[in-house]
Amino acid sequence: MTHEDAMPSPPPDATGARRRPLIVTADPDLLDDLLRLAVAAGVEVDLAVDPVAARRWYGDAPLVLIGLDQAEACGRSSLARRARVVVVGASPGPAPWAGAQRAGAEHVALLPEAEPWLVERLAASARRPARGPGHIIAVLSGRGGAGGSVLSVGLALAGARSARSTLLIDADPLGGGLDLILGWEGIDGLRWPELAEARGHIDTPALVRALPGQGDLSLLSWDRGEPLPLPASAMTAALDAGIRGRDLVVVDLPRCLTPAASVALAAADRAIIVAPAELRATAAASRVIRRAAEHCPEIGVIVRLPAPGRLRADEIAEALGVPLAGTLAPEPNLAAALERGRPPGARGPLARLCQSLIADPARPLREAA
Repeated sequence: MTHEDAMPSPPPDATGARRRPLIVTADPDLLDDLLRLAVAAGVEVDLAVDPVAARRWYGDAPLVLIGLDQAEACGRSSLARRARVVVVGASPGPAPWAGAQRAGAEHVALLPEAEPWLVERLAASARRPARGPGHIIAVLSGRGGAGGSVLSVGLALAGARSARSTLLIDADPLGGGLDLILGWEGIDGLRWPELAEARGHIDTPALVRALPGQGDLSLLSWDRGEPLPLPASAMTAALDAGIRGRDLVVVDLPRCLTPAASVALAAADRAIIVAPAELRATAAASRVIRRAAEHCPEIGVIVRLPAPGRLRADEIAEALGVPLAGTLAPEPNLAAALERGRPPGARGPLARLCQSLIADPARPLREAA
């Protein structure tokens, strides 16, 4: 890619054409390095030499890389604070932390050590689906057996019961299967293996008709065959179809983030971590949150009760450094219902919690806490 190839392009039109990652630097050596990494990631980028030139693309770029030479200037400018900003510099060199903080950066990447990480971030930014009218909620368990899959199903059912057209995506190939929680194992329809080679645009009405579903809820899950790797491109295509044609998309993610899971997190309006009110579970959830925060800045925790050691939910959220999105009280009859293939009902602690979480999927969790 030449400098000319990467020069700024016009803003997207009404068709929703995707933005490019944005590089902000006047350092020619750093620019050459970043363009080389963009080539390795297979993405085109927009360029700006300073925050004034960057303003045109800054808010909508899927990723912003700010050179250390422009970090102070960006911090002093009136550019709005946003997610997915990385300050990039060469090492050894002066400590970049103060400038990065003023620029609102989430990460500092020092070259050449951070080159593989930057290539992955650039590639992931290009895989983010174009925004549509739908909202995406990603759900992860803070530790094994925390209840993330049950919460995912509860959120999807709450959406459908509220007359929202909803797509539930099972992104964990090693999970038990959300079709079992819903009692839909015997319903015919398209599963992930048939979509694994999906690329680009998927016709939304055709996808919804092909999936197992009832009423306003459709499910994209796995079959009972050997688990296969899920390409990030297939996840992008499914999410793109979901947010263009559904009011709500709920994605149940594995704790070990695959490329497809990272794409879903990057596209999500918010991520919810489910953590039992236990010390070891809180420690495990902190690791999950650190990984998830690299892709999604809007993260909250649901604390599942009871608390054997009398840990308070607000204490757990404070220790994790994320907003408390709610608590989940014990529901004695729920486990028995799930064993019999009956999905969570419209009443009870889980249903009430899920209804509150989907009331405004775009509302910042810190305001809702």
